[in-house]
Amino acid sequence: MPGEPHELTLYVQSKKAVTSFYQPAVQASPMGTTVMAGAASPTGEGGAVSDTPVYFLSDDQSRAAALVEELGVRRGYAVKIVDISKAGRLERLVTEHLRGVQNFPVLISPNGHRLEGCAQFTEEAICAMMPADLKSVRAFTYLKVRGGDLDRIRRLLESYPEVKELHFLTGDWDILVVLEFPGSTKNKRIVLDFVTERIRAIPEVLDTSTIVPEYSVSKFPISA
Repeated sequence: MPGEPHELTLYVQSKKAVTSFYQPAVQASPMGTTVMAGAASPTGEGGAVSDTPVYFLSDDQSRAAALVEELGVRRGYAVKIVDISKAGRLERLVTEHLRGVQNFPVLISPNGHRLEGCAQFTEEAICAMMPADLKSVRAFTYLKVRGGDLDRIRRLLESYPEVKELHFLTGDWDILVVLEFPGSTKNKRIVLDFVTERIRAIPEVLDTSTIVPEYSVSKFPISA
């Protein structure tokens, strides 16, 4: 519901760098020789070589993390990123969400659903994990139409920017129209004005019935 905090956890798995390509900066010693910064000097002075490991994240995991963070900001979610290669052993053992995980990264939703492996990190799949409050009025109008040129009615309805979807039905109603009005989060009248002034003005439209939700959440990608 509106106002509830949203947070997801993204678990990544980095690798420890094993390379001799990078070396610390060289600095001059007081005796005129050179030593590596942080290394012991010939006289035994200076700091010890740092044994802090250097970790790196693969490009595919980095891409997945960047996409999650970008969509999280857009959809109102905080994303906590945990690198299990740097986490303590006990923390890894008690992380129930990671039981049985074979591939990283892993995105965990508050209800326990998870997305696992780089191939699964598409915009659509991530958005499905982050249901977002709609920032516009979305409404649904049923139409009853008389027989006639259905293609002409369809083209006319499609020409309105407010019409996002058309669904042709069998039964009491002939067409379901999905409407959207960006920037009008609480204004029902703008919907009803459009239906009565534009849609009901179409000669073939005999009747309409409109539903305007009080609150809407979307799993689909939404504009920034």
